[in-house]
Amino acid sequence: MRNKLIPVIEIFGPTVQGEGMVVGQKTMFVRTAGCDFSCSWCDSAFTWDGSGKSEIKLMSPLEIWEELYRLAPANFSHVTISGGNPALYPQMEELIDFLHEKKVKVAIETQGSRYQSWLTKVDDLTISPKPPSSGMTHDLTILDRIMDEVTKEHSHSHPSLKVVIFDEQDLAFAKDIHKRYEEVPFYVQVGNPLVNESDNDSLVRLLLERYERLIDEVMKDEELLHVRVLPQLHTLVWGNKRGV
Repeated sequence: MRNKLIPVIEIFGPTVQGEGMVVGQKTMFVRTAGCDFSCSWCDSAFTWDGSGKSEIKLMSPLEIWEELYRLAPANFSHVTISGGNPALYPQMEELIDFLHEKKVKVAIETQGSRYQSWLTKVDDLTISPKPPSSGMTHDLTILDRIMDEVTKEHSHSHPSLKVVIFDEQDLAFAKDIHKRYEEVPFYVQVGNPLVNESDNDSLVRLLLERYERLIDEVMKDEELLHVRVLPQLHTLVWGNKRGV
C-alpha cells in the first residue's frame, strides 16, 4: 500500500497557471517531490535537493482531494500536478482517475524523460524538454515514445511542448524540438536566472527585458512561425514566492 502513495511536497491554490499552454488558467497545484533531473536554474529545487525533505508527505488520492477541497471547497475545476517530475510515479494514474471522477480536469508538467501510460489520460499535458543551459541531456528516444503515444487517436491528452530559453543555444535547441514534433503546439518561455532574488522590482525589470529580447529573436526567425512566446506569468506577479 505504501508504494501506491504519492510523495507530495506542497498543495496550494486556487491560483493562476503561470506557464505553458494553459497560462492564466484558474487551477489548484499539487507538487510532487523527486526528480530525475537537476537543472542548474531549477526554480523548484527544494523538490529534489533535500532542502524540502521534511515537507514531504506520502498521500493517497483521497487525502490529496481532501486537502484540495479544504483549501478551496467548490472553488476549482482544474488541478495542475507539477514537481519535480510527477512522471516518476506510476501510481499517479489513480489520482488522475479520482480527479476525473470528481469532474476535475488534470494538467501535468514534465520534462518528458519518463514514459507512463497514464500520460494519455491527462487533459492538459505540458512537456518541457530541458535546453543546454540546464546542464541536462535528453534521451530523445523516450521523448519520441511519449509524443507518439500522446498524439495517437486513442489518447485523451492535449499535449504541448514548451522550452525555457536562457541563451542562443537554448533557442537553437528549441528550434530542433519544434522541427521534430512540428504538429504539436509549441511554446518558448523566458527563463528566470535569479530564482533566489527577493527584490521583486529588480526581478520583474530583468524578466521583462529578457522577455522583450526573446520576442525580438523569435519574430525575426523564419523557422519559428507557429510558436507562442510566453513570460513566466506568476513570477511577474509574485516574484520567487512559493505557494502561489
